[in-house]
Amino acid sequence: MSEQVLNPQPSDSEPAIYSAVSSLILHLLTSFSGTSSKEFEEQFSFIAEWYDASASLIRRYIFLFYPKDGAIEMYDIKNHRTFLKRTKYEQLRQEELFIGSIITVYARQLHLVGYGDQYTARKMGSKMEKTLGIIKPGPDLKFGKLIDRLYSSGLTISKAKMANLTSDLLQYLSCGPAVTLEILGDKAVSVWKKLIGSPESKRVENEVDVRQFYGINNINVHGSECAKTAARELEIFFPSLGKGPSNTAGCINCTLCIIKPHAIAEGLTGKILDAIEERGFKFSAFQMFNVERVNAEEFFEVYKGVVSEYNEIARHLRPRSFRALFGRNKVQNAVHCTDLPEDGVLEVQYFFKILDS
Repeated sequence: MSEQVLNPQPSDSEPAIYSAVSSLILHLLTSFSGTSSKEFEEQFSFIAEWYDASASLIRRYIFLFYPKDGAIEMYDIKNHRTFLKRTKYEQLRQEELFIGSIITVYARQLHLVGYGDQYTARKMGSKMEKTLGIIKPGPDLKFGKLIDRLYSSGLTISKAKMANLTSDLLQYLSCGPAVTLEILGDKAVSVWKKLIGSPESKRVENEVDVRQFYGINNINVHGSECAKTAARELEIFFPSLGKGPSNTAGCINCTLCIIKPHAIAEGLTGKILDAIEERGFKFSAFQMFNVERVNAEEFFEVYKGVVSEYNEIARHLRPRSFRALFGRNKVQNAVHCTDLPEDGVLEVQYFFKILDS
């Protein structure tokens, strides 16, 4: 995908330079506001990249986030000047800030490629452990509810893809379609293993009840044993180079559902998936995409002027629709679903064949 191409890694000397720049910014901002360093509020600093298509350049910034009020600030590293003054930005949550994340700020897609200072690295780095989670959907497994439990446990999903398991990929589960997840969070390995239960340990009664409620057994879920194992297993399904195993989209008798970025950020993914399952649909393919602006515009071009995406009348006419249940306004309307039956295959192919390639 494009973010893999546009992701040059900083040299060994760069982190120290960025840290110095970030420290300089903090000093200037503190001096300007007349606030002493002891009173200065907590902030997190990242190195962010933005691809300027008009100039065919990757521009780098110090990106500052203030958890107290959700404000952001940006500093242009090359031109040594403020790019964005401190501004409250409610669309961004602290949970979205981690190395490798792609965030959207005022229509710009920023790729967070490094920490801007040692404080952020210590504070945020320890909370960003990764693990591999695998879920095999089936008649007994409550997939949506399990994903919702994952988010409510303080974890988040940074990558996802349904692939066909084979014995050469992973030997813990039987072959067949399975949803593979890159799970991110504080102590992600142990939290995910505790959530799904360990088949080797003697489970306490409430853990058995949890597994029964979600339909979990020893052959339909998997979690990495430790951080080292997780790194190796994640490289199999989400390699740093290449695209990994193919998706499972068959593009036959299908429709497309897109869970939009704001709904994912608000932790609604599991609830929406559960609502889809409750209506009798089955997932034949599942994947998380970082969609470039040009691709989004191309995809939604045919919908311009056809019908309003969301309004209060629709909420009252269809109170049980996904947009009524999970949408907020015309833009943040939670989901996109294929409009016409004949367009189902075309829209599925756009994502799972064209963008995935």
